[in-house]
Amino acid sequence: MKLTQRLKPLLLGCLLYPTLLLAQGNTASVTAPEALTLQECIDYALQNRAAVEQAVLDEEIGERDIKAELAGWYPQVSLGYGGTRNLKLQQQPFGDQVITLGRNYTSNILLQANQTIFSSQLLLASKASRFTRQQLDLNTINTKINTVVVVSKAFYDVLLTMEQIRILDENVVRQERQYNDARSRFEVGLVDKTDYQRASITLANIRSDRNRAMQAIGAKEAYLKQLMGLPVESEVELAYDYEAMQQAVLVDTTEIVDFANRVELQQLQAQQQLLRLNTSFQKWSFLPTASAYVNYNSLYFSNQFSDLYNEAFPTSAVGLQLSLPLFQGGRRLQNLKAAQLEEQRAEVEVENTRSIINTEYQAALADYKSDYYEWVTLRDNLEVAQEVYDIIQLQYEEGIKAYIELVVAETELRATQLNYYNALYNVLSSKLDYQRALGNIEINR
Repeated sequence: MKLTQRLKPLLLGCLLYPTLLLAQGNTASVTAPEALTLQECIDYALQNRAAVEQAVLDEEIGERDIKAELAGWYPQVSLGYGGTRNLKLQQQPFGDQVITLGRNYTSNILLQANQTIFSSQLLLASKASRFTRQQLDLNTINTKINTVVVVSKAFYDVLLTMEQIRILDENVVRQERQYNDARSRFEVGLVDKTDYQRASITLANIRSDRNRAMQAIGAKEAYLKQLMGLPVESEVELAYDYEAMQQAVLVDTTEIVDFANRVELQQLQAQQQLLRLNTSFQKWSFLPTASAYVNYNSLYFSNQFSDLYNEAFPTSAVGLQLSLPLFQGGRRLQNLKAAQLEEQRAEVEVENTRSIINTEYQAALADYKSDYYEWVTLRDNLEVAQEVYDIIQLQYEEGIKAYIELVVAETELRATQLNYYNALYNVLSSKLDYQRALGNIEINR
């Protein structure tokens, strides 16, 4: 995988405001370009990640379920057919005679339409549909927010690992040069063999670290492709500007968390609305169910099956039905009490969620400040370590410093370089967590 460096004003602006790296709400399929910026990775993931696709499908399924429930308000038309072979006809005595009633064969075709006038269950479905849609929409939004965070972290992780590999490559070249120099000095008798032996050990350690990073990069790329929804067999190249990445670590730490911005609370509030409606439904269950109907029934009678449908005897009726359960053993009252308790439980959950969000915010803020301080410290240390190494290298070449001091300086420089990029990843990651805790990661709805 190649790292393409592209400096773009637009990309720089996006890096300064990573929460604005949003998916464009279009339905057209996205094709992964050859080199992906962070925004392009997020855009691709918001349309192709399995979790996002499932959330969108859940919305569509929920919409179908809502329409299926509300279909009860429309006329319900049914067609029924019946046929009977009477093996023993009814007989009725009249005076001294016994009269046989009925025919050997009977049949009927019934066409009936029912129209619900009032139903507490359908009324609940009508009122709850808006909040059910809201819940489904919030679930999709929450999935997309999480996608923005995890894809961004994976993107940073891959890039910073690649930067660590670049640093180790530079260290390999530098150490090979030092090893060759130390061996040449030994061969001409200027130093003993311990110098180039130390150089050999250091070179082997650096190569080992590089091999470990090379092995890790494959797994990190696979994880990024998984989060994005990229095919397993596809290759991915990333484009980024490390200078802009360093500028992107800044965030306003004075901002106070606004609970209304957290999608988790919005989901609970929608759930509360549904619970209130359920409580109302339990009260409405004491009301009657009313419906109207009209039917047309065509009857057929005959002693011979072949003549059964020769003549029809139609009937038709229109009417009103009213149903009111008078006593159900106290079930409706218990359901009402249970619904009220569900509301109380939801209120407790809301307060607990507010407490959890506040704790999450405080922890994210503390992590960001700590990681930022560590990054700044290591950034300053990196400059000092580089300067120390350059000075000791010159002094070693002039014979002022021993080789062991050069090895120590080189080791400290390499460790500081690697720690610096680890700190950069940590501060970018904790910044994302902090913005999510604030509810500031926005997406186009």
